[in-house]
Amino acid sequence: MTAEVLKYTIEQVEALELAPGTEHEQLEGSIPEMASDDEVRAALEKAFDYRGDVTITLKNGEKIEAYIFNRHTGATLAESWVQYFTPKAADKRKLSYADIAHLAFSGKDRAAGKHWEDWVKAYNEKKAAGEKNIGLHPDSLES
Repeated sequence: MTAEVLKYTIEQVEALELAPGTEHEQLEGSIPEMASDDEVRAALEKAFDYRGDVTITLKNGEKIEAYIFNRHTGATLAESWVQYFTPKAADKRKLSYADIAHLAFSGKDRAAGKHWEDWVKAYNEKKAAGEKNIGLHPDSLES
């Protein structure tokens, strides 16, 4: 690797490190419009980023409470799909965008209000107060 290529790569990395954070939309409890193909795609993209359960209503009327963990966007809704977990099934499931009529952000957003800067501030306060054995620990899912 030449020095010029390496320098360019380092500059790219440094630019990314200084990039502003993403503002997350408050989705918990919302029901997005899904009248057009673009609205369906946008709603399911948000559902993929959401850190809580959603309720999917199929065109046949069936409702599925699920956590969406993967998606694929194809040229059409029929070629696009989401993968999800549901408490009623032990295995992961796959569902075509074309089968979805409605979507609701029904579960608690587990990431709401949790920001890295807040954690660092709390960590530094504990450290300054002399606390020992402080570290990164996940919040309880029971709250």
